[in-house]
Amino acid sequence: MANFVTFNGKTIRIGDTIQVHYKLIEKEEVAGKAKKEKKEEVRERIQIFEGILIAIKGNNENRMLTVRRIGTASVGVERIFPLLSPWIKNITVKKSAKVRRAKLYYLRKLKGRAADRLKEKVNKKDIEVPESIVHEQPPPTTQS
Repeated sequence: MANFVTFNGKTIRIGDTIQVHYKLIEKEEVAGKAKKEKKEEVRERIQIFEGILIAIKGNNENRMLTVRRIGTASVGVERIFPLLSPWIKNITVKKSAKVRRAKLYYLRKLKGRAADRLKEKVNKKDIEVPESIVHEQPPPTTQS
Protein backbone atom coordinates (compact mmCIF):
# COMPACT_ATOMS: atom_id res chain seq x y z
CA MET A 1 0.00 0.00 0.00
CA ALA A 2 1.33 3.36 -0.95
CA ASN A 3 1.30 6.17 1.58
CA PHE A 4 2.62 8.71 -0.89
CA VAL A 5 2.88 9.35 -4.60
CA THR A 6 4.84 11.85 -6.68
CA PHE A 7 3.18 14.04 -9.30
CA ASN A 8 5.37 16.40 -11.34
CA GLY A 9 8.10 16.25 -8.70
CA LYS A 10 5.74 16.98 -5.77
CA THR A 11 5.22 14.40 -3.04
CA ILE A 12 1.58 13.91 -2.10
CA ARG A 13 0.78 11.90 1.04
CA ILE A 14 -2.32 10.32 2.51
CA GLY A 15 -4.09 12.86 4.74
CA ASP A 16 -2.96 15.90 2.75
CA THR A 17 -5.53 18.48 1.79
CA ILE A 18 -4.99 18.85 -1.94
CA GLN A 19 -6.40 20.78 -4.86
CA VAL A 20 -6.83 18.85 -8.10
CA HIS A 21 -7.02 21.09 -11.18
CA TYR A 22 -8.70 19.18 -13.99
CA LYS A 23 -9.91 20.17 -17.42
CA LEU A 24 -13.59 20.09 -18.31
CA ILE A 25 -15.02 20.27 -21.81
CA GLU A 26 -18.50 21.71 -22.08
CA LYS A 27 -20.56 21.47 -25.25
CA GLU A 28 -23.48 23.77 -25.95
CA GLU A 29 -25.85 23.84 -28.87
CA VAL A 30 -26.29 27.39 -30.09
CA ALA A 31 -29.15 28.25 -32.42
CA GLY A 32 -28.14 30.03 -35.59
CA LYS A 33 -30.06 32.68 -37.53
CA ALA A 34 -32.05 30.13 -39.51
CA LYS A 35 -34.40 27.74 -37.72
CA LYS A 36 -32.63 24.55 -38.75
CA GLU A 37 -29.16 25.96 -38.33
CA LYS A 38 -27.52 24.81 -35.10
CA LYS A 39 -23.93 25.21 -34.06
CA GLU A 40 -22.11 23.29 -31.39
CA GLU A 41 -19.93 25.46 -29.19
CA VAL A 42 -17.12 23.78 -27.25
CA ARG A 43 -15.64 25.44 -24.18
CA GLU A 44 -12.76 24.23 -22.08
CA ARG A 45 -12.21 25.30 -18.51
CA ILE A 46 -10.26 24.14 -15.49
CA GLN A 47 -12.19 23.18 -12.38
CA ILE A 48 -10.61 22.80 -8.94
CA PHE A 49 -11.64 20.02 -6.56
CA GLU A 50 -10.25 20.51 -3.04
CA GLY A 51 -10.39 17.80 -0.39
CA ILE A 52 -8.53 15.30 1.77
CA LEU A 53 -6.62 12.52 0.05
CA ILE A 54 -8.05 9.38 1.67
CA ALA A 55 -6.64 6.60 -0.53
CA ILE A 56 -4.09 5.77 -3.19
CA LYS A 57 -4.80 2.60 -5.17
CA GLY A 58 -3.01 0.76 -7.94
CA ASN A 59 0.60 0.81 -9.02
CA ASN A 60 2.72 2.42 -11.70
CA GLU A 61 0.55 3.88 -14.48
CA ASN A 62 -2.71 2.72 -12.92
CA ARG A 63 -2.55 4.84 -9.75
CA MET A 64 -5.86 6.29 -8.58
CA LEU A 65 -6.33 9.06 -6.02
CA THR A 66 -9.50 9.16 -3.92
CA VAL A 67 -10.21 12.69 -2.71
CA ARG A 68 -13.03 13.51 -0.27
CA ARG A 69 -14.51 16.83 0.71
CA ILE A 70 -17.55 18.03 2.61
CA GLY A 71 -19.94 19.73 0.20
CA THR A 72 -22.99 21.85 0.82
CA ALA A 73 -25.41 20.78 3.55
CA SER A 74 -22.63 18.65 5.13
CA VAL A 75 -22.81 16.04 2.39
CA GLY A 76 -19.58 14.19 1.67
CA VAL A 77 -18.39 14.18 -1.94
CA GLU A 78 -15.71 11.80 -3.20
CA ARG A 79 -13.96 11.76 -6.55
CA ILE A 80 -11.53 9.23 -7.92
CA PHE A 81 -8.84 10.62 -10.22
CA PRO A 82 -6.45 8.55 -12.35
CA LEU A 83 -3.03 9.99 -11.53
CA LEU A 84 -1.68 10.01 -15.08
CA SER A 85 -4.86 11.29 -16.71
CA PRO A 86 -4.31 13.92 -19.40
CA TRP A 87 -7.26 15.84 -17.90
CA ILE A 88 -5.39 16.56 -14.66
CA LYS A 89 -3.39 19.75 -15.12
CA ASN A 90 -1.99 20.30 -11.62
CA ILE A 91 -2.15 19.02 -8.05
CA THR A 92 -1.24 21.36 -5.20
CA VAL A 93 -0.88 20.52 -1.51
CA LYS A 94 -2.65 23.01 0.77
CA LYS A 95 -2.09 21.32 4.16
CA SER A 96 -0.32 18.23 5.41
CA ALA A 97 -1.62 16.06 8.22
CA LYS A 98 -0.10 13.32 10.32
CA VAL A 99 -2.04 10.07 9.93
CA ARG A 100 -1.29 6.48 10.86
CA ARG A 101 -3.36 4.73 8.23
CA ALA A 102 -2.87 4.02 4.54
CA LYS A 103 -6.61 4.34 3.86
CA LEU A 104 -8.71 6.94 5.67
CA TYR A 105 -12.10 5.36 5.05
CA TYR A 106 -13.12 6.04 8.66
CA LEU A 107 -13.60 9.69 7.64
CA ARG A 108 -16.74 8.63 5.76
CA LYS A 109 -18.52 7.90 9.05
CA LEU A 110 -17.65 11.24 10.66
CA LYS A 111 -20.10 14.12 10.40
CA GLY A 112 -19.53 17.82 9.77
CA ARG A 113 -16.28 19.42 10.86
CA ALA A 114 -14.98 16.27 12.53
CA ALA A 115 -14.38 14.83 9.06
CA ASP A 116 -12.10 17.77 8.19
CA ARG A 117 -10.03 17.68 11.36
CA LEU A 118 -6.77 15.78 11.09
CA LYS A 119 -3.64 16.42 13.13
CA GLU A 120 -1.57 18.93 11.22
CA LYS A 121 1.98 17.95 10.54
CA VAL A 122 4.44 20.41 12.08
CA ASN A 123 7.80 20.79 10.41
CA LYS A 124 10.76 21.67 12.61
CA LYS A 125 11.54 24.51 10.21
CA ASP A 126 8.13 26.07 10.86
CA ILE A 127 8.54 26.28 14.65
CA GLU A 128 9.47 29.78 15.77
CA VAL A 129 11.50 30.14 18.93
CA PRO A 130 11.13 33.49 20.75
CA GLU A 131 14.38 35.47 20.87
CA SER A 132 14.12 35.98 24.64
CA ILE A 133 14.53 32.24 25.17
CA VAL A 134 17.43 31.92 22.78
CA HIS A 135 19.52 34.76 24.28
CA GLU A 136 18.86 34.03 27.97
CA GLN A 137 21.73 32.60 29.94
CA PRO A 138 21.26 30.37 32.95
CA PRO A 139 21.75 32.04 36.36
CA PRO A 140 25.23 31.55 37.84
CA THR A 141 25.44 28.84 40.45
CA THR A 142 27.27 29.51 43.70
CA GLN A 143 29.41 26.80 45.17
CA SER A 144 30.12 26.78 48.88
